Amino acid sequence: MTGRDGGADLIAVGNTPVVVLVRPQLADNIGAVARAMANGGLFHLRLVAPRDGWPQEKAWRNASGADRLLDAATVHETVADAVADLHFVLATCPRPRHIIKPVLTARGAAAELRSVCGRDLRAGILFGPERAGLDNDDMAHASSLVRYPLNPAFMSLNLAQAVMIMAYEWWTAEEATPPRYFMTNETKPATKGQLEGLLTHLVAELDESGFLRNQAKRPGMVRNIRHLFQRSDVTEQELRTLHGIVTELSHGRGK
Repeated sequence: MTGRDGGADLIAVGNTPVVVLVRPQLADNIGAVARAMANGGLFHLRLVAPRDGWPQEKAWRNASGADRLLDAATVHETVADAVADLHFVLATCPRPRHIIKPVLTARGAAAELRSVCGRDLRAGILFGPERAGLDNDDMAHASSLVRYPLNPAFMSLNLAQAVMIMAYEWWTAEEATPPRYFMTNETKPATKGQLEGLLTHLVAELDESGFLRNQAKRPGMVRNIRHLFQRSDVTEQELRTLHGIVTELSHGRGK
């Protein structure tokens, strides 16, 4: 099944946190939130007293295919009603308040949420209205607060950005993608032996051309060439190309 505009076939996998938007003001922002949630594998959206009512077509137009999240969104009159079936609730807090509660970063919050959901308990995150954020009564329903460590001189986020940060941290908390990898497409990384073959070929032609004629400097020059190639990721296709370049340059010298 798809949403009203033929959106992506988004199906909730596992026990994921509920995103609760408290008194959201603009339908466009609700749609952008759904898009951010889908990016991070969050599938459950609840709206508390949306200013302009619900549903609003603008939300679907701004969701970029995350229609099913909007189709399934529920509307609640109060925060208490929206979180009544949850076991663990976090509240985003963009500025210091006179409240005594644990404060987590987005990454710390994601770890807590993973732990709670992993025990088959239901969790949720409260996000406040665009203009003012959550008030003290809203945050009274949460066990902990979430505060993003951003540039203290400018910490302004729109609603979808705030949700996107949390969704990203939720997703990457158990994402297996390595922090760095070498994309080779249809070729594969060259071995040290293959790289040594190129260096041997190159140095031989440099000797033949007279480039390494200064015998006192030759060891250092060869070592620098070796360092240049050894510090880079090189593929087999690239080595073949470099071999061809060296060969063609040597032929050109002969002509």
